[in-house]
Amino acid sequence: MEKKINIRKWAVLGAIGLGLLLVLVQIQTIMISLSVQENLVKVNEEKQATLLTDMQNQLAVLDKKLSVNIPKNNYLVVNSTANEFYLYKGTNLIKSDICSTGSYILLKGNDNKKQWMFKTPKGEFKILNKTKDPVWKKPDWAFVEEGLPVPSPNHSSRFEYGVLGDYSLSIGDGYLIHGTLYQRFLGLPVTHGCIRLDDANLELVYKSLPIGSKVFIF
Repeated sequence: MEKKINIRKWAVLGAIGLGLLLVLVQIQTIMISLSVQENLVKVNEEKQATLLTDMQNQLAVLDKKLSVNIPKNNYLVVNSTANEFYLYKGTNLIKSDICSTGSYILLKGNDNKKQWMFKTPKGEFKILNKTKDPVWKKPDWAFVEEGLPVPSPNHSSRFEYGVLGDYSLSIGDGYLIHGTLYQRFLGLPVTHGCIRLDDANLELVYKSLPIGSKVFIF
């Protein structure tokens, strides 16, 4: 009887010992895992710190390049997606407001041989010419759009007064910064490619940008 009790006791102790061993193995596994994770965190933190330093250095280089390329005089920036403009002098913002840019409507000619996409060009431009009380010489597409026959190049029907506002500024290839009779549509993409401003903003831009001033459109 006593022998059986001893056998049971040793069996229980053995089971307890095995259980403790398994627990110790699990604890050791957990400790190793935690140690690995800590090392990975340290590595990740080091990598993140290195990446952050690299990014800061790259930004510093870009800032230097940007500061060199920013015009010192007045210039205009046009966001053709948001239909907004920003008038700057150096890094100082003088005025920002809504404008209107190209509608991206495709117009096809009556013979389907000609077509026009009414979009505002993107890139860097210069003010090439400035006009007070401009007269609009209607291009061919203006007559096609109205369903009218296209007249000769200098026909009197091509010339319209008062539709471009009090001022216009040319950036080349027939594209202008000008006013509009339809100021309620400002802020919308409704133009044939030109940039439209309201009367007050047009006057400000006209007086602020001499010929040669930069215009950035994106």
